[in-house]
Amino acid sequence: MQIADRQATELGKHEGASILVPMKTNWKLILASSVLLASTVLVLAQPPRGRFRRDWQSAGRGGVESWELDRKFVKDSFTFVRIKYDSAGYRRGGGWATDFRDSELNFSLRLQQLTTLKVNPEPIVLELSDPKLFEYPFIYIIEPGDLRFHEPEVSALRKYLDNGGFLMVDDFWGDKEYENFYRELKRVFPNREPQEVPLEHEIFHCVYDLKEKPQLPSIHSAWNGRQSGVIWEPRDGSDTSIPHYQAIFDDQGRIMVFICHNTDLGDGWEREGEDPWYFEEFSVKKAYPMGINIVTYAMTH
Repeated sequence: MQIADRQATELGKHEGASILVPMKTNWKLILASSVLLASTVLVLAQPPRGRFRRDWQSAGRGGVESWELDRKFVKDSFTFVRIKYDSAGYRRGGGWATDFRDSELNFSLRLQQLTTLKVNPEPIVLELSDPKLFEYPFIYIIEPGDLRFHEPEVSALRKYLDNGGFLMVDDFWGDKEYENFYRELKRVFPNREPQEVPLEHEIFHCVYDLKEKPQLPSIHSAWNGRQSGVIWEPRDGSDTSIPHYQAIFDDQGRIMVFICHNTDLGDGWEREGEDPWYFEEFSVKKAYPMGINIVTYAMTH
């Protein structure tokens, strides 16, 4: 991975354009003028941790180190926000909690280490109907293959995105899961279509210069496919061998929704302390570079 020096960029501004951001806070964070080489820093991985399902309301840090956030930046720090949603047949259970919460704890730690972005060590969970949604510029939805939006959530998400917010969607595979998410997304934006984002787009190059669209399997699929080279996850007979990165753009060409289909970036963040091979091949080379690029794009547009 080649990493070029970047001029410091004041968040909320881009090429002198006026950008609507949905936060009540005054964003003064500065992105890194340069980013440390991931392979030299990420070798300091967390030691392997035991696996257990966390109760989302009382979850600890599971051994992930914390850090003090300067009080001057408490309101001007990046917070990882996971969206809690209903899944068909599960109500508030189901897919929203996949990889919770090692995924965002590890990602927040690496974002803090690899950039000069001020990062909140404590990620949060919100519902789309929560008024606090508009205090945060970045939100994350995982496993939307059975997602169901309630009508107030549809309206809230549309307003959030139209006012400058950014949604990342991750970890769903095959045609059936995509079709479900597509139907729900069309309720939010009936007149906008997801478009495949070309590799030349800046989101693949804004910090890390990616040479391909990364595909991450779950750690178990990676183990199973280590010899055969088949690392993608099968679903309903669909061809899942090609990762798709799609987006919903606003009228000015800004990405509002970034859709990571046939890939699982979250597992690359969550599982970094479990297997050195998976960590080196997928976390270091793919999951963290792509994730940092996505957050950098979101925070500068």
